[in-house]
Amino acid sequence: MTREQKTAVIEELASQFQDSKYFYITDTSELTVEKTNQLRRKCFESGIQMKVVKNTLIRKALERAADANEENYTEIYSALKGFSAVMFTETGNVPAKLIKEFRKENNKPLLKAAFIDSSVYIGDDQVEALTQIKSKEELLGEIIGLLESPIKNVMGALQSGGNTITGLLKALEERESA
Repeated sequence: MTREQKTAVIEELASQFQDSKYFYITDTSELTVEKTNQLRRKCFESGIQMKVVKNTLIRKALERAADANEENYTEIYSALKGFSAVMFTETGNVPAKLIKEFRKENNKPLLKAAFIDSSVYIGDDQVEALTQIKSKEELLGEIIGLLESPIKNVMGALQSGGNTITGLLKALEERESA
């Protein structure tokens, strides 16, 4: 790879790190070409962009992105050893769920580090915790559900109360006419 190509890769990665609130760095070594292609296909289907890049280029891109968007990626640097693949996503928990699902049949990918909304998660033992993180859509759904619940209770009470009042009025009316 020429110096110009490396610079282009660093620039592209730095731009993606700046624009992304969520990215994972994984170890996909020891996966066969077939398994790697399956993982790439699953990533594509889930809206995850996966790139295999040298650790030194990832580090330089993170340093450049940190200067531009004032994030602190220094904790991630220690995870940049061995074979690395970067997963960029729009939803924080999707790659963790994909990793967990993919590992039911394979021993990789292993999570090296994840960056989720300015929080850094280091180590493969964090996969389960990352699957529990709620996406923006899930949080909005829960909030709407919580807001709807009291309204539904009030409407139900009014409707059942209305039936009770109507029943009372009918009973009184029938008494008077009898």
